[in-house]
Amino acid sequence: MTQEQFSKYSFLLDRTARKVKQYAQQKFNLGDFDITVDQWLVLKNLSENELLSQTELAQLVFKDHPTLTRIIDILCKKGYVERVPHPQDRRSFQLHLTNQGVSKVKELKPQITQIREKAWENLNERDFEEFKRILNTIYTNLEE
Repeated sequence: MTQEQFSKYSFLLDRTARKVKQYAQQKFNLGDFDITVDQWLVLKNLSENELLSQTELAQLVFKDHPTLTRIIDILCKKGYVERVPHPQDRRSFQLHLTNQGVSKVKELKPQITQIREKAWENLNERDFEEFKRILNTIYTNLEE
């Protein structure tokens, strides 16, 4: 592959990722969800795991610690997330959803599923499998 082709494909991947996030955030705003796409990723991951440290959560949502700290602070102020002292390490905390956070996830899941499905319209099972294969290959190429 030439440098020009590589650059073109990288641009398409970046452009598409940005468009998906912009589209989702626009729908979040129009739906008055009271959270951002990044906040949703945190809520969703906390709903799928019992208790997580901030380091574990940062790895799951691909955010650096300062960014994740700001997101968690906002979600705590909104009453969706709670910091609980870590039982083995007094210097750190574990994160979990409050009852209000659990309710928020349940409320938004169907609407967010519809938003995601829009991006996948007009693609068939074979398209999905090839797309998954390609993305996994790119991801694996970049693992250290």
